Amino acid sequence: MKRLVILPTYNESKNIVNILDMLLDLDIDLDILIVDDNSPDSTAHIAKNYNSNNVFIEERAEKNGLGSAYIHGFNWALKNKYDKIIQMDADLSHDPNEVPSMFSLLDEYDLVIGSRYHGGLRVINWPISRLYISYFANLYARIITGVPIKDLTAGFKAWNSETLRLIKFNESSSQGYCFQIETSFRAYQKACKLVEHPIVFTDRTVGESKMSKNVMIEAIFKVWLFGFWRLFKLKK
Repeated sequence: MKRLVILPTYNESKNIVNILDMLLDLDIDLDILIVDDNSPDSTAHIAKNYNSNNVFIEERAEKNGLGSAYIHGFNWALKNKYDKIIQMDADLSHDPNEVPSMFSLLDEYDLVIGSRYHGGLRVINWPISRLYISYFANLYARIITGVPIKDLTAGFKAWNSETLRLIKFNESSSQGYCFQIETSFRAYQKACKLVEHPIVFTDRTVGESKMSKNVMIEAIFKVWLFGFWRLFKLKK
């Protein structure tokens, strides 16, 4: 059984060593793939000098976005015959201690979503305004897409390799939050077994957020496309 954790990075030099240490200290066999978008702060250089045979680095020539980074990582994982794949942020907002549980749940489910909103609200260091925006954005996406998941914009997810092949992730052009919504939507449309695993999300304390207005606008409008796809499939 081969397990992989994918970490997309852009200017995470202050976090990368900590996240690698925490993941490799877990009592579980895994490899780590860093997909770096030409970070000007030497993130890739630091990762290359990290002393572990379990850490791999893919450097891209420019910043092409989160969705593109995950597509790159997923393709690398499938090419190298990994069975179970986790995607997570490199800024420590996702707790590495949840990784073993999420891998274990893949024995029963096709997609495991590390959820901030399942069974209550579990977010630290966010202002109330951002909490409201995130909560209602997820409600909005859930209603339009019909996917019965409370945290559709979650970026902490565990996949079986067969599920990734099934959803044809290479066809996605979405970025940021929208990529997270689309991949879960594709899995649900393919009748995959989805489950939310409660996590505590802690907003980054070091480095800068990569969220932009363009990412938010894409999610607001493109989610309607997924709604149309849903209706089209129902009619068929």
